[in-house]
Amino acid sequence: MKNWGYVLFIILALACKEKEADKEISTEKKYVVDYVNPLMGTDSSFELSNGNTYPAIATPWGVNFWTPMTSKMGDGWTYKYDEHKIRGIKQTHQPSPWLNDYGAFSFMPITGSLKFNEDKRASWFSHKAETAKPYSYQVYLADYDVVAEVAPTSRAAHFQFTFPDSEESYILLDAFNKGSMVKIIPEERKIIGYCKNNHGGVPENFKNYFVAQFDKDFEINHTWKNDWKLVENSAFQEGKHVGAIIGFKTKKGEKVHVKVASSFISLEQATLNLEREIGNDSFEETKTKAKNLWEEELGRIQIKDTNTDNIKTFYSCLYRVLLFPRSFYEINKENKVVHYSPYNGKIENGYMFTDNGFWDTFRAVFPFFNLMYPELNSKIMEGLANTYKESGWLPEWASPGHRNVMVGSNSAPIIADAFLKNVSIKEVDVLFEAILKNATTSEGRPTSNGKVINSVGREGVEYYNKLGYVPYNVGIHENAARTLEYAYADFTIAEMAKKIGKDSVANEYYKRSMNYKKLFDKETKWMRGKNEDGTFQTPFNPLKWGDAFTEGNSLHYTWSVFHDIKGLMSLMGGEQNFVEKLDEVFEMPPKFDNSYYGFTIHEIREMQIVNMGNYAHGNQPIQHMIYLYNYAGKPFKTQEKIRDVLTKLYTPTPDGYCGDEDNGQTSAWYVFSSLGFYPVTPGVNQYVIGAPLFEEAEITLQNGKIFTIKGQGNSNENKYIQSTTLNNKSFDTNWISYSTIQEGGELVFEMGDVPNQNWGSSNNARPYSLSDKKE
Repeated sequence: MKNWGYVLFIILALACKEKEADKEISTEKKYVVDYVNPLMGTDSSFELSNGNTYPAIATPWGVNFWTPMTSKMGDGWTYKYDEHKIRGIKQTHQPSPWLNDYGAFSFMPITGSLKFNEDKRASWFSHKAETAKPYSYQVYLADYDVVAEVAPTSRAAHFQFTFPDSEESYILLDAFNKGSMVKIIPEERKIIGYCKNNHGGVPENFKNYFVAQFDKDFEINHTWKNDWKLVENSAFQEGKHVGAIIGFKTKKGEKVHVKVASSFISLEQATLNLEREIGNDSFEETKTKAKNLWEEELGRIQIKDTNTDNIKTFYSCLYRVLLFPRSFYEINKENKVVHYSPYNGKIENGYMFTDNGFWDTFRAVFPFFNLMYPELNSKIMEGLANTYKESGWLPEWASPGHRNVMVGSNSAPIIADAFLKNVSIKEVDVLFEAILKNATTSEGRPTSNGKVINSVGREGVEYYNKLGYVPYNVGIHENAARTLEYAYADFTIAEMAKKIGKDSVANEYYKRSMNYKKLFDKETKWMRGKNEDGTFQTPFNPLKWGDAFTEGNSLHYTWSVFHDIKGLMSLMGGEQNFVEKLDEVFEMPPKFDNSYYGFTIHEIREMQIVNMGNYAHGNQPIQHMIYLYNYAGKPFKTQEKIRDVLTKLYTPTPDGYCGDEDNGQTSAWYVFSSLGFYPVTPGVNQYVIGAPLFEEAEITLQNGKIFTIKGQGNSNENKYIQSTTLNNKSFDTNWISYSTIQEGGELVFEMGDVPNQNWGSSNNARPYSLSDKKE
């Protein structure tokens, strides 16, 4: 018995120790940044986009990102998840594979016989021996028995290469093609140089200067020159494509560190950036600082839920929202904010941001900044004013300067929404002048390679201002899409003018905002291209992608009347017809006409394969459409379809998106929608309610107040709102105001598995439409 008693005592003691261990584990801090999967969306190709992303190892809105390269130099799909070899880890500024990169260069460690050609040096790797975090990247390069790691700052990075026992160990710096220079300085353990590679949108004097500081003496230094020609025992090379090679002996497990920084201003500024951002920090210190920066930003939204995959998807999407636009400014030796202007080639004072397509991001990314990051958006607005002063135009797609991509005049809603939500803007008059210029003239638009940059200003603006639309038959492609986006931009101009006190301007642009009606075809009840003489385009197929529309068809663009859904409803013949039209998009087969392109573009294929009819969530024009049921008193339909998209089209995996991610826009849709609301109409003080995905989300606003959203009873089946309360009071409107959220508080949704068709259905419960204001 004594023995059994002793055994029992031991068992109880061990149990207590296990409980104490569990207690210690449970109190250990959990970093939300570690829910992020930077590989989400990387399993993509030209034919089919599951995100078209690359793992961006960066800090939020950093000047530089770093990413592993599986593809050849110059390939926009720089990292393909299903490829097996890595060619290097490069500094990248690529916002999209379709825009490609600029100012890129890379590092690659190797051992054994010297290989520096990008095909020959590529090493096999496995995702099983790869760790990607927003704040660090680690990979085992199997051909060389080297572990390569990188941790970022905004303008610099810290590499750590763990080598084997080798008589021949090297680190290669590839300065890339299209113009580059390298200089090896062995006595300082340093490589300096520049790279000029770009795909347009830069002045002639564009250079990205870099400084790389090593912590090990060089026993060998070579360079290569054009056409991969090795120049042994050389320390300088300049040409179309050059690179540097340094070599040494290593012991097993020896770690070699490289601290590198760059600047678009000068080598001196690059050195200053390196001293300021890394200095004497160890690799782990650099990594920890980057991790803490991400945790600070991502942690402002705390999610509580039992579904870990949903939490991973949320933070992976939020990470993408916080990458772009890219900061393009530096701090000089006098501690002044300055930037190299990608518009005039000069060093200018003040902030500058780039790598953004407003056609995508006006919809949800910038509204998210206004909600969560008004101080950041204040700097972005200053950057937009600087762009206008340096180039004469607002950007619509910048990378890093004006690029000839996409349509619309979407800088207007971005500026107006910030102004109307009381973001601090230093030069309101300059920005208002700029958006009015966009809306009144096309004279003096900049050129690139001898061609006018059509995405700056409004192509066809003279037609639009004369006829109220851009005609179909005057040689301006995507004319109906332009008309609809111009009309919405006019509404935001009117709202801004009204707040400024320019009533006559406001009245003029309110009238112009009704131009969407000129394209509505009463016979088909779809938007349709219209000829200069006032007749509609013939023949007309609403399923035809492109042509009069942009990366979509009439079924997608008809709903681009963000500011006056009630007016669109009236054109369709009332609520019932409107709802039937919405249903038709989801219920019809995914038929399409691709004749405008001559092949099936990836956006079409992504619509076709997800079993949601003609709803094309993978592209931006239709992403607000699900919320439009609220305007017709049928919010339960919105709730149902929102949940389908959130749970079926997004996952925290390499194939986790349903189309191009596009500078945070497709991610911002998820972030907003999973919280339970969405900015259908930037420029209006409202978000339209969908339904929350999580049990609880706690949002810490920049003003210090906390807004909490609870989905009580939320589950896969319980996706319908039964009732809501705001601060313990009944709340039955199917929208919530920006100002209400900024005041802090608690919004509680009671969820159930059966639609409550009465909730949010009354006329008084519906979101803003301009037609309501006119009645």
